[in-house]
Amino acid sequence: MTNEFILLPMPQRLHRLEGSHRLQPEREAIVHVDPAQVPWPEGYRLTIGADHIHIVAHDAAGAFYAAMTMKQLARQCASAGELPCLRIEDWPDFPHRGVMLDISRDKVPTMETLYALVDLLAEWRINQFQLYTEHTFAYRHHRDVWENASPMTGEQVMALDAYCRQRFVELVPNQNSFGHLHRWLKHPRYRRLAETPGGFQHPWGDEPFSLCPLEPGSLELLAELYGELLPHFSSRQFNVGCDETFDLGQGRSRAACEERGVGRVYLEFLLKIHQLVQRHGRTMQFWGDIILHYPDLIPELPKDVIALEWGYEADHPFARNGQKFAQAGVPYHVCPGTSSWNSIAGRTANALGNLWNAAESGQAHGAIGYLITDWGDNGHWQHLPVSFLGYAYGAAVSWAAQANRDLDLPRAIDLHAFQDVAGVMGRLAYDLGNAYQEAGVLVPNASLLALLLLRPEPLMEGDWPGLTVEGLERTLEYVDRVMAPLSQARMARPDADLIADEFRNAAALLRHACRLGIARLHAESGEIASIPVETRRALVSELEGIVAEYQRLWLSRNRPGGLADSVGRMERLLTLYRAE
Repeated sequence: MTNEFILLPMPQRLHRLEGSHRLQPEREAIVHVDPAQVPWPEGYRLTIGADHIHIVAHDAAGAFYAAMTMKQLARQCASAGELPCLRIEDWPDFPHRGVMLDISRDKVPTMETLYALVDLLAEWRINQFQLYTEHTFAYRHHRDVWENASPMTGEQVMALDAYCRQRFVELVPNQNSFGHLHRWLKHPRYRRLAETPGGFQHPWGDEPFSLCPLEPGSLELLAELYGELLPHFSSRQFNVGCDETFDLGQGRSRAACEERGVGRVYLEFLLKIHQLVQRHGRTMQFWGDIILHYPDLIPELPKDVIALEWGYEADHPFARNGQKFAQAGVPYHVCPGTSSWNSIAGRTANALGNLWNAAESGQAHGAIGYLITDWGDNGHWQHLPVSFLGYAYGAAVSWAAQANRDLDLPRAIDLHAFQDVAGVMGRLAYDLGNAYQEAGVLVPNASLLALLLLRPEPLMEGDWPGLTVEGLERTLEYVDRVMAPLSQARMARPDADLIADEFRNAAALLRHACRLGIARLHAESGEIASIPVETRRALVSELEGIVAEYQRLWLSRNRPGGLADSVGRMERLLTLYRAE
């Protein structure tokens, strides 16, 4: 294949033929659905000759994906007025290829944003979509939990479900069901269900965090929630979460855990949840991190569940962990991430390593699915287009891993995400996502630059070894250099100006983190209070403008619920700057 055009994802097999085909909008392709000719589910053969276009597909989804390939070719070749003659044979490596978007920390997108995202993902052959939910579905009898969160309603879920089905995307219901229920359990009404009713220190606060597995009311609550939630979805799968049960065995279940083991108590409750899911005729997905700590229990898992093996660093042991599920005969998905959360602008190098590692390991050990996760930890500060890069590469390697391993990703997202005819935005997004490397200090699951803003505690010796003024100044120069071509971008998207402003805001936050870090390193004690008053005033002025713009951009794509919590983390800095 020459460099004349690029597809996303690149197909399994592509053969160039002699000649070209003139673009004629009124001419239709000849389409046949024939599993005998195309043996791969969702697969297709596309032939473009000088005077014809012929598609043969295994099924309707395959025909749709062939049409998406045609759409991408036409997008690139519109100015030339003709398509290259070619023959493509294409099929997916993973039967399930999903994206999971966090709508519980703290962004709940508008319906328009969700529809546009589904369109983008469907074009890239994603066939499952999940909205990670803790407290952001409008359960009828639980208004006190979600009333300030701008939740998804049942009617909105059904509308989105129908929209997804038309694009061969399965909208999979998602409701965390064990840990991560602090948004529920902090309310007096639900504390009786908590493992630690008096609170527990966890990464997101110190409220009660997990359900008590021994409390009968815990299962009764889940049964009620499932009974209301699931009828709004046509999918026969259901992600019940059950990850990161940090406080299990630290409170009301302590005696049982000491007697039978934490893993056994966890598994017993998981099996009860599985029975609830079975009553609704669904296949249960669950996060596999806890059961992996107790590998002897993995063979006791039902063989009709799907374990979700997640990890977000480039060197995560997908192969070692996935093999444990595979050897026990438990179906599983590999679940890498976009590396966008806790980063502001992404972590490009880590994201690509993580996404590729998952694809390679998942294929090697028989994973049946590949789920790209996009979290919103600590305020969901990253703007949505920051995640396009991770979505795109994950979609590519989950469809055809070897064909896409070395995909020209900046060029691909220029064409098929940003639609930038100037070829600026793809490279800019890719490079800005590598700003996290410039200071020379790497931290897991985050960028140092985001942490400088999120954790304004005194800089203690040893907190971030290698952090220097020179490294932060180098990062400032890098961000300025990467952002310089932005005005030259020519995106053919209705939200082109919004995307440009979102990247400007991300860059402004990165620069502010650098300036704050430099000021603290120069200060006598490293505390914000010891930064000279004039410097703090300048930081206040800069951050006030960033926050105002951040709020405007948030409301351009998202509902107002959660905005106060997200901005509150920035306003905490403003309070520290202003302190006498």
